[in-house]
Amino acid sequence: MGDFITMKQDSKQEIKSRPNSKIKLCVFDFDSTLMDGETIDELAVSFGVGDEVKHITQKAMAGELDFFESLTRRVALLKGLSLQKATEICKNLPLMNGAKELIAELKSREIKVIVFSGGFHLATDNMREILGYDESFANILHQKDGVLTGLVGGEMMFSSSKGEMLLRMQKILNISKDETMCVGDGANDISMFKHSSVKVAFCAKPVLKAAATHCIDTKDLREIIKILD
Repeated sequence: MGDFITMKQDSKQEIKSRPNSKIKLCVFDFDSTLMDGETIDELAVSFGVGDEVKHITQKAMAGELDFFESLTRRVALLKGLSLQKATEICKNLPLMNGAKELIAELKSREIKVIVFSGGFHLATDNMREILGYDESFANILHQKDGVLTGLVGGEMMFSSSKGEMLLRMQKILNISKDETMCVGDGANDISMFKHSSVKVAFCAKPVLKAAATHCIDTKDLREIIKILD
């Protein structure tokens, strides 16, 4: 069926399970991880700038473009989009297959579930109500008089932001690197992988797979449960 989980060792080998009962914190990327697609691409398509934004997104996730530069360039192209329209789109984003089941399983094991997104609170805050994760950290699209200005700010502006925030969360929660699992798909997830013992590259770009302990190439988040069992 093509489903596989690999663990990066001296020679990669297929594994059926790996006990990780000590995991207390799981941090997810949002776009193309919990959500099936990229929020900013969805916003851009609705505003008629989809191709240009998608091209920049692909370069950023492959590690070919600085994340801050790519984020600000893409958001600038959304100047003039109504906040109401952006909110509507963010309320109707497609879930990744298995997202509900995986997060329910993690919560049943009393694992804290946090989302770090280089995208936007408009999307992650709404999805929190659907999926039930504990909290999200993301960016905020600036608006004036109900219209996006093309400016952005927030907690996840740089390629290093996820790693820096993870260190803060571990200190606050008194959770160690060995008790942390991270799941992502793109280059801006590398910084949080550095502070996690279980690093899951989910349908990921090659640059992130190189930094992972586990690679899942099937678009079904329930495959991650096998890592925990």
